Amino acid sequence: MKYLPILLLFLLSCRPPKPQKAFRKDFTTEEQEIIRLSKDIIRNSYFGTFITIDSDGQPRARVMEPFEPTQDFIIWLATNPKSRKVKQIQANPNATLHYFDKKNLGYVSLMGQATLVNDPKIKATKWKKGWENFYPNKNKDYLLIKFVPETLELISIPNKFTGDPTTWKPHSIALRR
Repeated sequence: MKYLPILLLFLLSCRPPKPQKAFRKDFTTEEQEIIRLSKDIIRNSYFGTFITIDSDGQPRARVMEPFEPTQDFIIWLATNPKSRKVKQIQANPNATLHYFDKKNLGYVSLMGQATLVNDPKIKATKWKKGWENFYPNKNKDYLLIKFVPETLELISIPNKFTGDPTTWKPHSIALRR
């Protein structure tokens, strides 16, 4: 009973993820090119920087090994269920995933919502060779993060997507409606 107020305060402070919007199908030709280039940068970068918000409102970044985006641009990541990012996602699902391709002078930033997935069937389909060292017990030590980006930003110097010359604002598209 003495922990009930603390539990209630925690539950009230947790923000549920926004309802997932549908992936757009009406992209312009330029937006389709931005998506294609973004997927190239993601593939070339391999690692991404996943950013969540801590309880003080401070962004926290860490390098991760995400899966490539699905057709509707959902990106899966894996983590230890005891990691800080799990508590941060539970409290605030807003997240950013950023990729930088040094060789090709480009980057992609994705802003959206993260949710935690512990479904054994889904976890069985999301596994990379070599992860057994990080997750010795797949059932207990391995948790998925489903990242659903709503906005994509791109800079790709060789492809002439250089952003606004005055403000440096990258090319931006809404992925969902």
